[in-house]
Amino acid sequence: MKLPLRIPPTAMRSLLVSLLFLLPLLVTAQFQTHSASIHADGTLWAWGSNSKGELGDGTTFHRMLPVPVGLGMRWRSVSVGEEYTLAISQDGTLWAWGNNAQGQLGDGTQTMRITPVQIGTATWKSVSTGTYHSIGIRQDGTLWTWGNNSYGLLGDGTTTSRRSPVQIGTATWQSAEAGELYSVGVQTDGTLWTWGGNSTGQLGNGTQGTTNRLTPGQVGLATTWRSVNAGTYSIMALRQDGSLWAWGNNASGQLGDGTRMHRSLPVQIGAAFSWSVISACSNHTLAIRSDGTLWAWGDNTFGQLADGTRLMRTLPVQVGALSTWQSIVAGAYHSMGTRRDGSIWAWGYNGTGQVGSATLSMISQTAPIQTSPAVWQQVAAGIAHSVAIQQNGSLWAYGANNLGQLGDGTTTARSFPLQIGSSLSWATLSVGDHHAVALRSDGTLWTWGYNGTGQLGDATTTTRLIPQQRGTATWRNASAGTDHTLAIRSDGTLWGWGGNGSGQLGDGTTITRTSPTLISATTDWLSVRAGKTHSVAIRRDGTLWIWGSNIFGQLGDGTTTARLQPVQLGTATTWQHVSPGYRSTTAVQQDGSLWAWGNNANGQLGDGTSTQRLMPTRIGSALWQQVETGETHTLGLQRDGTLWGWGSNSNGQLGDGTLAQRLAPVPAGSSATTWQNVSAGLYHSGAIQGNGTLWGWGDDSDTQLGIPTSSAEPLLIYSPAGPLPVQPAAQLTQISLSVYPTITAQGYLTYVSSGFAPSSGVTLEVINWHGQRVRVLPMTSAQGQVAVADLASGWYLLRLVTDQHRLMTKFYKP
Repeated sequence: MKLPLRIPPTAMRSLLVSLLFLLPLLVTAQFQTHSASIHADGTLWAWGSNSKGELGDGTTFHRMLPVPVGLGMRWRSVSVGEEYTLAISQDGTLWAWGNNAQGQLGDGTQTMRITPVQIGTATWKSVSTGTYHSIGIRQDGTLWTWGNNSYGLLGDGTTTSRRSPVQIGTATWQSAEAGELYSVGVQTDGTLWTWGGNSTGQLGNGTQGTTNRLTPGQVGLATTWRSVNAGTYSIMALRQDGSLWAWGNNASGQLGDGTRMHRSLPVQIGAAFSWSVISACSNHTLAIRSDGTLWAWGDNTFGQLADGTRLMRTLPVQVGALSTWQSIVAGAYHSMGTRRDGSIWAWGYNGTGQVGSATLSMISQTAPIQTSPAVWQQVAAGIAHSVAIQQNGSLWAYGANNLGQLGDGTTTARSFPLQIGSSLSWATLSVGDHHAVALRSDGTLWTWGYNGTGQLGDATTTTRLIPQQRGTATWRNASAGTDHTLAIRSDGTLWGWGGNGSGQLGDGTTITRTSPTLISATTDWLSVRAGKTHSVAIRRDGTLWIWGSNIFGQLGDGTTTARLQPVQLGTATTWQHVSPGYRSTTAVQQDGSLWAWGNNANGQLGDGTSTQRLMPTRIGSALWQQVETGETHTLGLQRDGTLWGWGSNSNGQLGDGTLAQRLAPVPAGSSATTWQNVSAGLYHSGAIQGNGTLWGWGDDSDTQLGIPTSSAEPLLIYSPAGPLPVQPAAQLTQISLSVYPTITAQGYLTYVSSGFAPSSGVTLEVINWHGQRVRVLPMTSAQGQVAVADLASGWYLLRLVTDQHRLMTKFYKP
């Protein structure tokens, strides 16, 4: 039974192409369930039950959390049946995996597949899975079926099962769906056709019981059918005028006609002509109207109607007051949907993880909860913490918090992103060593964290654990340095406060200021950046200005003399972006050229040497859009969207998969070309891709990555509501996984775990820095060995996976 999501391909940043559902395993009266989704980057993820390899991850272990399927492939659509899955790749080819006892995979065999196998060479437009049979439409509009054929549900005039796709007639079709023991489709002329079993009148021909059809038969004479959705034994269909019609099984009120009577002919549901999307499964139905409102009816035992109750509904009831729903999928006992902002929501039964959250195991959720990755717009890295803003304007922080630098009202470290307050108006932010400054959309300025030198600007040196507004003025730019803060007001004037021992405030003195102090009354300041003990700014005319400490030539004026007030650097009027680091500076001109100067002991200037530079030096010939300098390493984005790093790399902070120092820019972040925002901390880094996903790499000793492992390559970071959550380290204090520091001469890695009893449901996985599993093996004892002799030299993750937890530790293969 395919539950399609009819979403325009450009409708959402994070596109959920298909979410699939819970199915009853009648033999044991328990539930088998798995789900799948396709992300905006074309990757396919699956989770839930996996006894027949239906997840396609190469194992038969259940997954409470999503795992990637078909690494390296890009997918267009996916459909989940009972214990098997079909998907179409972006090149139009059809792939299948899972249970194949009835030939439902279509590969000519009855062999179970635990990884995707290609079905022929044809190109396909759509595919739908049933219990044991499948239906697909090729690009030429022809209809093909395969698998179990009892009751004639393949439509080829026989009851002979087929292990490979067979064409049904010569008509052209616009959509087709596989039900439990029947099939339904709409031809391109708008006529609707059904065939197969008819136990509850699902064929819509006025009869029910044993009057099965072995070939497609038309339902009525109407030629205005727009789309159809097959439930287990009921059908929901939309006409072109927006009216909704239903027939078949109605034992739980899933038809929505106010009764629980089966219908053998189509009946209109209500008087509305505004229905746009429909999804039905075994006992309940979901629908979206053209105004974006969500409606539900039928069985509600597990809260699958999302109305906050467990009451059966025989008429459509509106779910909440929102009018932003984009698509929905009804499972047997759980449901999922997407909103127009790209967020994914789920509700109902979660017995085997079909909702996609380890924290909701066995919970019946009666209201929608968000399960999609957040969409981020900015990230900033401090010494050992990170702060980020989501696209919806919410503020999040994670990592070290000993000085209140996270702003959550505590000094407790956070191992995963935690929302700070409830405001959705955060616009920009900047993070110093232990404090932060941020602007809201109304131009107000807020600070929090350590305040030993007055860097918060509240006229005190008192540390603040939550963001607090500073004055009533409005601002347009602000930057946090190590112990000082600089900002530009909306009138274009320049202000500073905090530590000033090296003249980094630029007010002509070395006096600490605990309140905002006017640095320059000139009203043409465009942007300002605060480094450790020096500062830089760009005016509207494109000139670059510098001041503060200059011991290592970080001001770039050819000297090592400190400047207590802003002075222009050179005569160029084409500066576009500048970043002051610990003792060095990098900048980009309007033509995309990259320049650097100052300390270069770790190669952070990127000129191929470790030679200090007292004046701006051109770095290579590539064209750049952003560059960010950390303590001893630098990250940059080229105009083609690629990510690069250079300088110190002792903790993998360059993101190139190694720990090797780099004296010149090297590619980081694999081959992605969609990076749009990057930040360099002390020993860790963060960045955001064009699809709004948040990534981190480098040192994680203070949980500053938001994931429980250090990494030499960018790893995806999800908020707790994400579909790929990693269990917070704080919840795993009694559980551990470690490896011996060396690999044996025979090429074995020895591991030790504690805190739980190994069982058949526990696996060990070896994952390379590209996220690919290169080893998957059952864990049978708390201590053992993993063969790694044949692995290439480099860093790897050893991951222990249970239904409740994922523990990871890293090791290096020489």
